[in-house]
Amino acid sequence: MAPYEIRVIGDPVLKQKAVDVTDIDGKLVRLVDDMVDTMYAAVGLGVAAPQVGVQKRLFVWDLQDGDGPKSIINPEIIESDGEWVYEEGCLSVPGLSWDIVRPNRVHVVGRDLDGNEVSIEASELEGRMFQHELDHLNGVLLIERLDEDQARAAKRQVRDLMLGFGAEPAPKRGLSLH
Repeated sequence: MAPYEIRVIGDPVLKQKAVDVTDIDGKLVRLVDDMVDTMYAAVGLGVAAPQVGVQKRLFVWDLQDGDGPKSIINPEIIESDGEWVYEEGCLSVPGLSWDIVRPNRVHVVGRDLDGNEVSIEASELEGRMFQHELDHLNGVLLIERLDEDQARAAKRQVRDLMLGFGAEPAPKRGLSLH
């Protein structure tokens, strides 16, 4: 069983900006280990701390390239270039995905669990994953990256998804005729 449950769209924690990590200690290492276990249980490529209800600027990932799981603390994109359209999904919006335009290449800096500075240049899937997880740290969900037509259709899909999770339908606004 995963140590954490992935928070899904509608949870207010997903809309809040995460705070910088100031102490890298054993508690943070345990959090990272638990996030990795949660990511694997959810069959995801990455998980940001807010997705497990923790408002810290860190995320974990594993692109299944043989290098194993990794983490980055207080990440920032300092440079981006190009454009790449790719079908993107999210563990916090389960079962739905959309073509999203993002920069193809990014340069990310942050810290590792030993407090050392890391600098990563990434493109395509890895670059997209960094951008996606950084969005989570900034309180942005992938549906906010959609164009107007996609957003209209996505709102219907998300509403249906939320009803599937047992949420009550939103009250209708305006004049009621009954």
